[in-house]
Amino acid sequence: MRNIFVVTHPEATHHLDQLVGGWFDSELTPAGTIAAAAVATELRTRIPENVEVELYSSDLRRTAQTAEAVGAALGVEPILDARLREKSYGEAGGRPQQWLDARYVPPPLVGDRMGHDEGIPGAETKAVFAQRIYAAMDSIVASTCRHQVVVTHGGSLTFVIAAWIGMPIESAGYAAFRATPGGITELREDDFFHNRQVFHLDGTRHL
Repeated sequence: MRNIFVVTHPEATHHLDQLVGGWFDSELTPAGTIAAAAVATELRTRIPENVEVELYSSDLRRTAQTAEAVGAALGVEPILDARLREKSYGEAGGRPQQWLDARYVPPPLVGDRMGHDEGIPGAETKAVFAQRIYAAMDSIVASTCRHQVVVTHGGSLTFVIAAWIGMPIESAGYAAFRATPGGITELREDDFFHNRQVFHLDGTRHL
């Protein structure tokens, strides 16, 4: 059985400051740091001792800080991968959330939802966002390690799961999986059928 634990980073400063996250390099708040320690403790109880573990993380500070706490508990160094970052919101990154809300263009009900960029200059389209997350997951799943942890962002989680279950990118325009900051999603693949399961979405009992 392969197990992948996907962690969405806990509370970061951009949450409290009501700023747009994306590639804006915010850091964990004191409460977020406590939650990251709780995530690490929970994962230590769920991953057996003395087994190989791989730890992957977005390279932004809030995820890297979370991964550092997890790595210390598991005795493994995080592998930082920029492909696991949150969606880039271009010019909106780091600005007040109200700035983005006033300019935000929602995706169309039908049509090219994956080509949509919310109408913000410099923002990634959903297709570009998905392609890099899918590429990161391809690299992670190519490993033979049976116990893996991925630390990423709330927006990125949708495409992590979509990639895991083999959803074609062109079909992912309506997909949405939501998680609590600091939540743990467990993905499993069995050894016989090699079916991939979303075993538990957004576990929060440790918070």
